[in-house]
Amino acid sequence: MDFFCRVTLALMVITFLSAALSQAHPGFNFGWGGHGGISGGYFGLFPEFYQSSCPQVDDIVVSVLEKAIAKEPRMAASLLRLHFHDCFVQGCDASVLLDDSTGIASEKRSVPNRNSIRGFEVIDEIKAKLEEACPHTVSCADILALAARGSTVLSGGPNWVLPLGRRDSRSASLSGANNNIPPPNSTLPNLVTFFERQGLDEVDLVALSGGHTIGVARCTTFKQRLYNQNGNNQPDATLDRTYYYGLKSVCPRSGGDNNISPLDFASPARFDNTYFKLILWGKGLLTSDEVLWTGNDRRTMQLVKNYAGDEGLFFEQFANSMVKMGNIRPLTGYNGEVRKNCRRIN
Repeated sequence: MDFFCRVTLALMVITFLSAALSQAHPGFNFGWGGHGGISGGYFGLFPEFYQSSCPQVDDIVVSVLEKAIAKEPRMAASLLRLHFHDCFVQGCDASVLLDDSTGIASEKRSVPNRNSIRGFEVIDEIKAKLEEACPHTVSCADILALAARGSTVLSGGPNWVLPLGRRDSRSASLSGANNNIPPPNSTLPNLVTFFERQGLDEVDLVALSGGHTIGVARCTTFKQRLYNQNGNNQPDATLDRTYYYGLKSVCPRSGGDNNISPLDFASPARFDNTYFKLILWGKGLLTSDEVLWTGNDRRTMQLVKNYAGDEGLFFEQFANSMVKMGNIRPLTGYNGEVRKNCRRIN
């Protein structure tokens, strides 16, 4: 047998084995030609992952989201935040959804998540409907990614092609949640460091911060700005005065920690670029919002200005950065599992 025939036969065998494996494990794919690294493709992670095993997955997710967001528009932001808080801990593996159990200390108890992270019941409902339609097929990690995209679109924001095929972790990291999620009083250098740890750059930082165009924050997350920003019992000098007095009425010096204020008071339920305009006017709610403009970093300042002036540009980069964030250390192939109940391992 000559060389050409041997190569042809080898390729035929590979094609046959790949097809056989795909039939035995719908949605599984070798991902020939994929690239490693956070910005490239991943073994088993691609948009058509459920094309044969659960083609109705997105319709089911969106149908649940439509009802949940119509009932409570704030839920869109909560689900977007849930995906963010998942990916930044030990990759996009749905570890944030796990409850306390033997051997698992839930990330829900961490400082960034305690008394503030929400949306678990919506994820539970999506999972239950998917288990009815496509048993033991769609991972909780993919549900988080799909819910984040759906919530953005239903709030008026951009859509994007979403790589799928993540698997669910069998562990959580309470310490990781405490140490890897950027706090709301972060300085700009701290924010850059938090994002760099995940393989994300300053463009991703500013674009993903734009997710604060929807949702609210608790008084405890911005109280320092109002009363003691620099340890001198004075407010943050970068705050617009009128905005400052309005926030004081919502967030008193003593108590009221769970009182809420919109991150974008001009259009709190609509995904748009108003968030960036407010930052330019000294009306960013959190320190971590305003420092994108006041942190003396020419690049972040220019990005804020660009996104404030061009909503389409912001939408395009937000979509790109969401895909990039969603690709942080996913479990694929035979790693992890597909949980039947998102709150506990199988």
